[in-house]
Amino acid sequence: MKIGNYQLKNNLIVAPMAGVTDRPFRELCLRYGAGMAVSEMMSSNPRLWKTSKSKQRMVHEGESGIRSVQIAGADPQLMAEAAQHSVENGAQIIDINMGCPAKKVNKKLAGSALLQYPEIIKQILTAVVEAVEVPVTLKTRTGWNTDNKNCVEIAKMAEDCGIQALALHGRTRTCMYKGEAEYDSIKAVKAAISIPVIANGDIDSPEKAQHVLDYTGADALMIGRPAQGRPWIFQEIRHYLENGTKMPELPPEEVKGILLGHVQELHQFYGEYLGPRIARKHVGWYLQEHEQAKEFRRTFNAIDAANQQLDALQGYFENVS
Repeated sequence: MKIGNYQLKNNLIVAPMAGVTDRPFRELCLRYGAGMAVSEMMSSNPRLWKTSKSKQRMVHEGESGIRSVQIAGADPQLMAEAAQHSVENGAQIIDINMGCPAKKVNKKLAGSALLQYPEIIKQILTAVVEAVEVPVTLKTRTGWNTDNKNCVEIAKMAEDCGIQALALHGRTRTCMYKGEAEYDSIKAVKAAISIPVIANGDIDSPEKAQHVLDYTGADALMIGRPAQGRPWIFQEIRHYLENGTKMPELPPEEVKGILLGHVQELHQFYGEYLGPRIARKHVGWYLQEHEQAKEFRRTFNAIDAANQQLDALQGYFENVS
């Protein structure tokens, strides 16, 4: 699959997730089979660009793979400037967020709140496409609520405005992440436009990945929450799509190596104070299916020192092996 002039390694894409798809996580997913990883969203408000959080999100030099950077906001001019700023900082693709259902984003009329205002959407898409020479993509949802699904209309508008690929999450804004994603809307959008369509929502197994591709006719899949604590899901899906067979489960020793390596990367990337705190949620995701890990996770979440976290994890794996 191509986005503009960029040829993806395969059709499996890491979804942008605020507070999750930082550089260490993106690199890990790419190493374990993803064809592209989209960065967590950056606000179009220039006052926020100087914060340490934003600066870390803008580090793209020397990254593996194609650098796709997501921007969020509701003002066409500010979104255009955010796109230019991102390209100056190494972005090769700009992704516009119109899919985030979070109240914090929506109350500023950004993310999926924009689905109620097609005229503003058109202004934003046009402004961003005209502001940069790199491909611009759009991530959105099926509509504002189940009675107001306008994704086909938005998709046609996006194509007309010069958007080069569209990722569609199979839920409305009011659905948040509840219930099950539906794929009829994605199928309808794929039939309505000629740019690549990327299916997103509840793709949590190789079999589900195959079903969604077959059912919707989508060009690619975007995977978010199912990759938390399981970044090798891309490798599992890729193997299944290519061979029609399930890959053997990763040996515990390899899972241990991935987890320890990820935690070390987080310590290095965020530093001695923030690193251990951010590592907690990732460790929770890795161990959520380990019945014996409940007590350990409580202990682990009280550890503030990086080296002590690594020692605790080593001890945990020695006890369960």
